[in-house]
Amino acid sequence: MRILFIGDVVGNMGVQMIENNLPKLKQEIKPQVTIVNGENATPMGRGITQSIYKRLMGAGVDVVTLGNHAWSNNEILDFIDDAKRLIRPYNFPKQTTPGKGYTMVNVNGSQLAVLNFQGRVFMDNLDDPFTLADDLIAQIRQTTPCIFMDFHAEATSEKLAIARYLDGKVSAVVGTHTHVQTNDARILPKKTGFLTDAGMTGPADGMLGMQPKSVINRFLNQRPARFEVLETGRGVIAGCYLDIDDQTGHTTSIKTVKFLDGQIS
Repeated sequence: MRILFIGDVVGNMGVQMIENNLPKLKQEIKPQVTIVNGENATPMGRGITQSIYKRLMGAGVDVVTLGNHAWSNNEILDFIDDAKRLIRPYNFPKQTTPGKGYTMVNVNGSQLAVLNFQGRVFMDNLDDPFTLADDLIAQIRQTTPCIFMDFHAEATSEKLAIARYLDGKVSAVVGTHTHVQTNDARILPKKTGFLTDAGMTGPADGMLGMQPKSVINRFLNQRPARFEVLETGRGVIAGCYLDIDDQTGHTTSIKTVKFLDGQIS
């Protein structure tokens, strides 16, 4: 099976890039499953709303993953339990967190498990993703060996560490959160596909999607600043696509993809 994964959708421009260009991207890549990280999809660049979730699904997305901004828009509490293909990091406290941390997708008779976990280095001190992933993956592998993980984390070392830890147990681990697409797509020794960060979808000329001026001023004066999403200029879609053997769950190919200035690279 072929999976297209698209990194953090940021603001209005990010949602519009998906609506306007995902069909063209899918026509070129021909994925059977399309997964998008939507944790920055609101106009303010934090959280997601029900209408945005429906817009992404209507544009051809199969699963929407989240991250540390999952709860930045309170509206999510009203619909996440009913949104079958919207998942939040699995390692939020189990007893008190709505929603779910993984979902199953039927792909031409085969099952694909899509998991969402969040790192802890330089981020909130959630439950241990390594231990929880072990337990969840052991359970899922009784049903399918095809398992894709969106690991939403700050530290590159933590992203690679969990990928190496789960090498051979999952099909792929792809990082999100830092909004900068990395150049290290590879297949690990036991056939798990890995990419440190898929990048972001939205304003190509911003600073991680934000207006540059306020970010630069923060560095200059060290005072708190309100960051606002850039709404003008070029748009970009960044991510990766990978092929997974339906029988073994092994990744056989993984490549980065970027849509910019009307061109796919």
